[in-house]
Amino acid sequence: MMGGFPILSLMLLVPLAAALACLFLDAKAARALALVATLADLGLGVVLWLNFDIGGAQWQFTERLGLFSGFSYALGIDGIALLLIMLSVFLMPICIGASWKSIEKRVGEYMAAFLLMETLMIGVFAAQDLFLFYMFFEAGLIPMYLIIGIWGGQDRIYAAYKFFLYTLLGSVLMLVAMLWMVHEAGTADIPTLMAYDFTPQAQTWLWLAFFASFAVKMPMWPVHTWLPAAHVQAPTAGSVILAGVLLKMGGYGFIRFSLPMFPEASAMFGPLVWGLSMAAVVVTSLIALVQHDMKKLIAYSSVAHMAIVTIGLFAFNQQGLEGSMMVMLSHGLVSGALFLCVGIIYDRLHTREIDRYGGLSINMPRYALFFMLFTMASVGLPGTSGFVGEFLSLAGIYQVSTWTALICATGIILGAAYMLYLYRRVAFGDQKNADAAAMADLDLRELLMVVPLGLAVLWMGVYPESFIAPMRADIAALEARIARAAPAGDSQVAPGGAVGGTGGKEQPAPEHASAHGGAH
Repeated sequence: MMGGFPILSLMLLVPLAAALACLFLDAKAARALALVATLADLGLGVVLWLNFDIGGAQWQFTERLGLFSGFSYALGIDGIALLLIMLSVFLMPICIGASWKSIEKRVGEYMAAFLLMETLMIGVFAAQDLFLFYMFFEAGLIPMYLIIGIWGGQDRIYAAYKFFLYTLLGSVLMLVAMLWMVHEAGTADIPTLMAYDFTPQAQTWLWLAFFASFAVKMPMWPVHTWLPAAHVQAPTAGSVILAGVLLKMGGYGFIRFSLPMFPEASAMFGPLVWGLSMAAVVVTSLIALVQHDMKKLIAYSSVAHMAIVTIGLFAFNQQGLEGSMMVMLSHGLVSGALFLCVGIIYDRLHTREIDRYGGLSINMPRYALFFMLFTMASVGLPGTSGFVGEFLSLAGIYQVSTWTALICATGIILGAAYMLYLYRRVAFGDQKNADAAAMADLDLRELLMVVPLGLAVLWMGVYPESFIAPMRADIAALEARIARAAPAGDSQVAPGGAVGGTGGKEQPAPEHASAHGGAH
């Protein structure tokens, strides 16, 4: 609590109450209430950020209410959860704005679905009870399933079922693992379980059960095939929140559960994660290069970017872990902004075919400017949000596996290829289609959506310390927890005790031990 005030519960309650109200309101009132509720939650998020004590206790704003059989309504956040909650509440008003004109049928139910999703997303990041986390984590499927299935495109039913079945099947195994963990440890308290030492044999099976859920949620190659279908069929705001926040739940799961609770198993399966991530970076980037649908291109780029997250997480060092978090935050902003840019021109021309556009910088200069900013951030241009996280993640994995770092670095080159190729075909060149050439530039509503995203992308790129500082102590605590299982690096331990952890170069053992494979 904040001075005895349950701010996290209020952040859950505001959108939930508004969601219930929206079911009984007409379209105009539902839009207005949804916008007010999401802005109110954003305001509460800012209060949360300003009152978070960076040098204080790991878990802050904690609330606990014992319910039954060891199940508790327990909330609390650390710096990692704080940043992901801020990402969620920042994107939600933008999603409501993106739906202001494009959604015309069953508006009240649509707004209620988004508001319910906001409650569930915040709950995932704030939950401190294992089963409370699972309830929020799984319930988030329901509003997204409805958003795709009711307000999506022509093949929305197929995409909705595929999204639901993929993500649900993996999570059933995770529930079984959670039940065993609570029986073994005698508690469902997440902070307690993060410090509990399960046997290495148990860790192996538990890690695989959690991996089945988180890998699909990320999504990791090759269980990523639900994502392009879901993105293409989802309405614009659905794509924004799916790419912006829902994909981050898998990465959050690795940080909160797989790494601290099962460190030995995480180290053992690290090479598997590296291999899948390398394949994802190269394969999905090449697939993105040949896409004709803008949404599909950005969806495949999301798989490649999230692979950089898993690479950094399983580097087991400070740079990699901080880099992964920065990539998640940046990708949440940038991919959401790119899907928003696609939605803006889709609302005008009702097509996502890249070849139907061209020369938009002539008649839509403001749009072309923001689209260029988000394209450069996606590529990882220094000074934008995309650079910091990718650099740290690759620096982290380079200390452990030089070849993995080199192969993943090709993703930056391929990313520049498909994103700049997309931008050239949309914004530059001849205006071959009169209807595209006649499209109006950004109006005030659209500017109010893209300007905050653009400022956030530049803020994160120019002053990343403001985002790294809240989570630094939590990343250090996680690194200390997993240090005993950290991989040694490319070269073997030398007779004198030196370890090669930086691309085969030898380091004195004390330095390596203090840095856990990475310089702080």
